[in-house]
Amino acid sequence: MAKPADISTKRLISLAPDNWVKWVTQMPDVVAGEILNSEFQWISRESDVLIRAQSSQGEEFLVLNELQLRYTSKMPRRMRAYTGLAEEKYDLPTYPVLINILKSKHTQIPTTYTSNVGGLQARQDYRVINLWEVDVNIVFQQPLPSLLPFVPILKGGENESTIREALQILRSDEQLNQLETVLAFFATFVLETKLVQEIMRWDMAVLRESPWYQEILREGEARGEARGRREELLSGIELALEIKFGNPGLELMPAIAQINDLQQFKAIQQAIKTVNSAEELRQLF
Repeated sequence: MAKPADISTKRLISLAPDNWVKWVTQMPDVVAGEILNSEFQWISRESDVLIRAQSSQGEEFLVLNELQLRYTSKMPRRMRAYTGLAEEKYDLPTYPVLINILKSKHTQIPTTYTSNVGGLQARQDYRVINLWEVDVNIVFQQPLPSLLPFVPILKGGENESTIREALQILRSDEQLNQLETVLAFFATFVLETKLVQEIMRWDMAVLRESPWYQEILREGEARGEARGRREELLSGIELALEIKFGNPGLELMPAIAQINDLQQFKAIQQAIKTVNSAEELRQLF
């Protein structure tokens, strides 16, 4: 039996932890140590990675990496909570970093959590890295192999030649080649799905292991649920179909658009997660 693909955040960062901690902390002399268990008593998230690090002065500290598909207003409080939990568990000061993959509706993303209750104040600073603001050349120059799957959504990374360069690097390294499907996934945000499927391996079994894939499917579903409008449900279905099946999935949209029953829309959303082909989905409506 083939070994399951590991495309978790921990796996990505472990490809070059020294370069990663230097980049996220902007401390050129810091050295990465052990990647620690980030499971706390009540919380276990695939997007959290804790790294023990050491400064050039010999000071030990933790680097808390929180990788999010999109920023939400809950993140400042979460960064404060995770930082406190990490410091309590490992008895080390912590450098928290929030990394946002895709743009959200929030134009200003805070870098601090503050609260004031009865005159008692709490404050937690954290670094924010928005991948769409990161120059794609950093990935190739430093290098940062952990960011190779995100090349299409980095600043300047949307052109086909740059994506092909990232693809060539992934394919040339046995440690990296499982990430090709993740690169393909994000490439669909900037290139035609048909082109992506022509030049890259598109392995849904691997892609389904990605926490970001599942989150995008949920996002499309939640978008329709929250607004309760037919157009929003259709938008969520179209997004999920394109990501999972490409053009064959989009060919179903004219038929789906004829449906007026919102419950049937929701049933189709659920079915997209489990069926193996666009044709199999077609049989359900």
